[in-house]
Amino acid sequence: MTPRAINHKAIRAENRKKILSLLQKQRELTLQEIAKELDLSVPTVTTIVEQLIEEGVAQNAGVSESVAGRRPKVIQFAPDAYNMLAVDFTLDAVRIVLTNLDAAIKADATITAPDYQQMDALMETIRQETERIMADQHVRSAHVLGIGFSLPGVVDEERGLLKIAPNLGLKQVDFAQYAPLFPFPMFFENEANAAAMAELKLGVAKEMRNVVYVSVLSEGIGTGIIVGGQLYRGKNKRAGEYGHTSIMPRGLPCSCGRRGCWERYASGNVLLQGYAERTGAKLRDLTAFFDRLSVNEPVATDVFETYLDYLAIGIQDILFAQDPHYIYIGGVLSPFKEQILEPLRQRIFVENMFYTEQDVALRWTTLQANASILGAALLSCERMFHSSVTA
Repeated sequence: MTPRAINHKAIRAENRKKILSLLQKQRELTLQEIAKELDLSVPTVTTIVEQLIEEGVAQNAGVSESVAGRRPKVIQFAPDAYNMLAVDFTLDAVRIVLTNLDAAIKADATITAPDYQQMDALMETIRQETERIMADQHVRSAHVLGIGFSLPGVVDEERGLLKIAPNLGLKQVDFAQYAPLFPFPMFFENEANAAAMAELKLGVAKEMRNVVYVSVLSEGIGTGIIVGGQLYRGKNKRAGEYGHTSIMPRGLPCSCGRRGCWERYASGNVLLQGYAERTGAKLRDLTAFFDRLSVNEPVATDVFETYLDYLAIGIQDILFAQDPHYIYIGGVLSPFKEQILEPLRQRIFVENMFYTEQDVALRWTTLQANASILGAALLSCERMFHSSVTA
C-alpha cells in the first residue's frame, strides 16, 4: 500500500470516528448538519453514513420537518445494533455485564469467591457465563464487538498481560492465551484507568480535560489519570499507582512488599477492620458500618474520623503531583457520598496554602459502582469507531 493510500485510509478512519461520535452524542442529524458540524463535504459524509447504515449502527429516521422544500433525511444512531461484554476482577467477585453501544447494562452476573490461583478454570467459568448471558438475551456472537477486562493492577493493555496485581496475588498473567475461549476480541485495562475513561465518556466529566479518578476498592486504591482528555499510562504503564505511595514510614505491611502504603490506611475494608479491632464485632459490609455512623455511634465515628484523615493525605499528594482540574472519587465508597464528601473536602483544603476549593473540584462519581466495568465495556467501542465491524 502506498503512503498516499495509507494516508487516505487514516483520514477516512478519522472521519468515521468523528461522524459516529457526533451521531452518538446528538442521536439524530441530517447529512447536511453532520457535514456542517464537522466541516466535511456532504459526499464524504454520505459515503461514510451509508456504510454505517449497512453495518446497522445508524439508520434512516424519516425526513426533517425543520426546513421548507425538499426535506433532508434524518440519520439516527442505533445503540442496540451491537453489544459489548465486560468483566471486572475484584478481590471478592468477578462481575460480568452485557451492554449496548451506549454502555447501558442489559444483563449482569457475578461469580462469587473466585479462585484467582486457578485462572484456567476461572476463565472457563467466565466463558460459560458469557454464553449464558448471550443466550438469555438472544445475542449472537456476531453482534458482540468484544469483551473488555478491568483488572486491579499494572496492565500491559496491548499485550494482554497483567504484570502484577498484589491484592489478587497475581503476577505475569498472560490473558492473551485465553483468546480462543471467545469468538470476539479481548481488551484489557487497569480498573482505575477504565473507571476514569468511563467517567470521561459517560459521566459528568465529559467536557473535562484534566481529571484524576480515585478508585477506592475493598482492598486497594487505584487512580486513573486523564491529561488533555487522554489517558496517561506512563513509560512503563504504571502511572497512577498512588495506592502504593508510602504515607507512613515503617508503617503497616502491604501486599506489594512495602510498608506504609496509602491503601493500607484508606481502602474500604480499613473501616470494617478498624471497627472490629475496637469492638470485636465483624460487620457484614460498609453499609452496616455507615448505618452505625449515621446514628453517631462513638466507635464508628472515631474510626471514620481517622480514616478520613488518611484518605485526605493521599488525595493531597495527588493534588501536589498532578495539579488536576477535577478529582473524582469512586469504588466501594460510591454509595456513601452524603457522609464522606463534605468532611473529606474540609480535611483536604483546610490549612492548605497551596490549594483552595476554587483551584480544584472534588467530585463524586456519577456512575456509582459501575465505573470500571463500563470503562471495560467501552474498550470494545474503539473497534467500531475506527473501522467497519463487519469487515
